[in-house]
Amino acid sequence: MTMELRKWSPALKQELIGICNAVDRTFLSNRMPYPYTEEAADWWLEMVSEHDGKDGVFRAIVVDGKVAGNISVEQKADVYSRDAEIGYLLLTDYWSKGIMTEAVRQICKLAFTELDIIRITGLVYEPNIASQRVLEKSGFVREGLQKNAVWKDGRVYGLCLYGKLKQQ
Repeated sequence: MTMELRKWSPALKQELIGICNAVDRTFLSNRMPYPYTEEAADWWLEMVSEHDGKDGVFRAIVVDGKVAGNISVEQKADVYSRDAEIGYLLLTDYWSKGIMTEAVRQICKLAFTELDIIRITGLVYEPNIASQRVLEKSGFVREGLQKNAVWKDGRVYGLCLYGKLKQQ
């Protein structure tokens, strides 16, 4: 099984729509619309083309030639401008195969090279043990827990705070 990170482009629009409609949304934020439409994909691909390499790094996760997920590191603003937040999603067929751990390692290296940042932050719902393990295996350190920080689908979750510093 081979995994690579590929820049998003309009040629991948149908794959983007497919993964965004098929992904397990249990531990994702609600900002990604559902159903994920052509208009949503057009908006997102345009945003990526404007920000990639400037204040963000956005990549498709491609496994054996098929788009299986998305990963990004987005730089924050104001006094937080040297920090960036990582986010990712992967289709369930590809879970527990080490794919996301490798994708996180690769995008962090890329983000620290391309962006003017000294830190990457990861925020994970407390019950999402798999995502916590991905970050830990990728060199992130758990820095704390925000209790009752997330309201999702009628449930309250704690939010685990992870950090990875550039010199790590």
